[in-house]
Amino acid sequence: MQLTPHFTSEEIQCPCCGDDKIDMVSLQMLERARMYAQSPFHINSGKRCVKHNTEVGGKKKSAHLGGYAFDVKCENSADRFRLVRCFLRAGFVRMGIYKTFIHVDADPSNPQEVIW
Repeated sequence: MQLTPHFTSEEIQCPCCGDDKIDMVSLQMLERARMYAQSPFHINSGKRCVKHNTEVGGKKKSAHLGGYAFDVKCENSADRFRLVRCFLRAGFVRMGIYKTFIHVDADPSNPQEVIW
């Protein structure tokens, strides 16, 4: 099912159980970032159930559990810089930068304005 112009429920649902209950504010921020980037995003991980989160080694209070988080594939430094700029412009203030992806989330229960 198409959720936004660029993202479907299949892209963001938990691969374990199909749960696709995503925070719509977070999803709209992701859509804005995608529009700013003007290139496709591959979502490595979106919504997670507790079982799947445990299987992938996610934190107990992961923002993925509440549908606030997305891991977007990114494998080189030029794309990282460009995507970080797009995520900030879209309103994300929580980011984790990893070798093969960037984690973004809008979980209001976690510290804001952080990058790790």
